Amino acid sequence: MITINNEPTPYTPIFLGTTQHSLRLSLQILIMVGMKLNDEIVETYNVTVSSIELGHLPNIGNEIAIDEITGSELSGFKAKLKQSDAQMQNTASTELEKLVDLKNVGRYQLLKGKDNMTQDMNTLEFDANHLKYVRQILNASQDSLAKQLKITRQTVNRFETGEQKISDRFLDKLLVAYPDLAESIEVQFDWVSLTFPDLTSKQVIDDVLRLQDNLFLERPTSQNFYTREMAFAGEKNIYIQDFAPVKNPETQAVDQKFGTTLYLTGKGTRLFEKALLEQSMNWRDFFEKERLYRGHLTRLDIAINDKWGLLSMNDLVKAVQEKRFWSKSRSYAVHGNVDDGWTVDFGKSPLVIRAYDKHKEQANKGYDTDVKTRVELELHQDKAEYVLDEWLNNDAKLVNITFDILYTYLWFTNGKIEDQQLKSDTVRDEIEATVEPMPAWSLLTALGKKMKFVREPKKQSVERIEKWVLQSVVPSLAVLKKTGHWHEIIEAINTAELSAEHEKLVMATTKNAITQASKQLNINFEKPTKKYNEDDEQGKGA
Repeated sequence: MITINNEPTPYTPIFLGTTQHSLRLSLQILIMVGMKLNDEIVETYNVTVSSIELGHLPNIGNEIAIDEITGSELSGFKAKLKQSDAQMQNTASTELEKLVDLKNVGRYQLLKGKDNMTQDMNTLEFDANHLKYVRQILNASQDSLAKQLKITRQTVNRFETGEQKISDRFLDKLLVAYPDLAESIEVQFDWVSLTFPDLTSKQVIDDVLRLQDNLFLERPTSQNFYTREMAFAGEKNIYIQDFAPVKNPETQAVDQKFGTTLYLTGKGTRLFEKALLEQSMNWRDFFEKERLYRGHLTRLDIAINDKWGLLSMNDLVKAVQEKRFWSKSRSYAVHGNVDDGWTVDFGKSPLVIRAYDKHKEQANKGYDTDVKTRVELELHQDKAEYVLDEWLNNDAKLVNITFDILYTYLWFTNGKIEDQQLKSDTVRDEIEATVEPMPAWSLLTALGKKMKFVREPKKQSVERIEKWVLQSVVPSLAVLKKTGHWHEIIEAINTAELSAEHEKLVMATTKNAITQASKQLNINFEKPTKKYNEDDEQGKGA
């Protein structure tokens, strides 16, 4: 039991190590503490603690005697420790001296504890049941499938009876033979937030993003305790928040406080992917670059786009209502309805898995999309950083990491899950061994690793304004035209003064290039939008 900002919680505090920048000889040290609940770390805090009260550094993964944590992400967290009857010996400073020799000065590192997202992670193989379901979806007989793959019907039958194991080579051949199947699922980034403790917004624009700073609108803000916001085209798609310089009235010296947060929203990631293309970069290049500037992920959304309609939100919602699912988190919520589209959330920060009807969501906004259903992994803070570490440092494909997490944290079934099964020590293994899976969810999980991680660069556009005018304004304009008031309307349009936001939107829309590197490249963005495979080295350029 621990109190966090005066609220009692059922968590057990676990020591997860210290941080690179806190490895110094000090009476106040910075450590990482995990909040353990039901044998899982559900939250983490970087807290300042007295080395005298701490006495000695616990082993990573052990419980730490913290009573209370107070503070915030902005101002930092502080911890109070329980008082021990035993006389405390201040060995923390000595242990820190030893850690100083081990630190990697050039890079921020976290000494990770036992909790990680791939602990006990298993991969789901494409098996006989998946092949049968694929054939059902394709409306293909064993004979037609065999002819398409240039194999015998007997071979297909052996695969479907389990007599012969389905190899990676066969699965690749299947995807080549049925390209619609190969392109039915794709993975892309849908939100990226990064903090830079040592930079200003101008430095992020010029050095990290390398965008043209004249395309950004500067305005005041009070959001997240910042005082200034720089918004690309004046809109909150690509925007940076930091602290505006303040002049000392007595000395006239300008005080510049460092620290900034970069936000790339769903639309912002698509716009920034155009900038990456102009610079002959991909996402991996960008993240390797931001780490050189001590950037730290605060949020990363990974979208799994189901363009085939493999998943039905009605089926998923029904499974949730009938308790035919298992999730590592007991927290879940259902929103929406049949007409407007369903949304189902599992878990809470730092990891949320969300499934929703993307096609209906966009239709309600007046847009069209080829995505039917979307499943999102919303990762915050260290969960996001962990995924990035796995991707950059372990030479793993982001698609593999994404579907490993999905398979490990969420599972749907066709049959009812009994209460006693949920109490088992090996609950997931028990469910998979005894309860029939939901075919669509199982196939998504097994097939997903063969799909592509894509970039879809798009230009800034005024489509939002155009749609609003066509739907809401044009009927009224037609009335004015028929009643002889059209001349006044045209004159008003010609003499209207645009706001600063509108001027930036016009500039960003009419300028073909948005980055500093664009003059050296010959890229025709007037062509239809093309997607780029992030895992393909050839996907860097046009």
